[in-house]
Amino acid sequence: MEDIASFKIDHDVMSPGFYYLGEANGVYTYDLRFKTPNGGDYIPTPVLHSIEHMFATVVRNSELKDKVVYFGPMGCRTGFYLLLYGIAKEEALSLTKRCVEGCLALSAVPGIEKKQCGNYLEHDYEGSLKELSSYKNVLSQM
Repeated sequence: MEDIASFKIDHDVMSPGFYYLGEANGVYTYDLRFKTPNGGDYIPTPVLHSIEHMFATVVRNSELKDKVVYFGPMGCRTGFYLLLYGIAKEEALSLTKRCVEGCLALSAVPGIEKKQCGNYLEHDYEGSLKELSSYKNVLSQM
């Protein structure tokens, strides 16, 4: 089998940032890398879960909501994937920056009631704000 795009990246030299992974059928895949791969510092699962709820809510309520295909965590807990239909890197980066700001403005994690979430007890709002704030600083350098 052929390696997928994210497996072709040299994770030994990757640092936190915003990366374009490729395009297929008009869907552009972006790597929102919060942590250095294999660096020993990973996003705790409750924080990862909360950021997923926060960012997914904000991006799916953005002006480009009809272009959002998917937002979700990486299994390695170093970041997230954002898939957008027909949105090239510069516009995707701008959207990501606005969404991080939107997440930081939320007063709570959306969708955490038992009827709304399959693991409603595993969230960390404060930890999410810390990670999002750190990622905001990474994005400000881009």
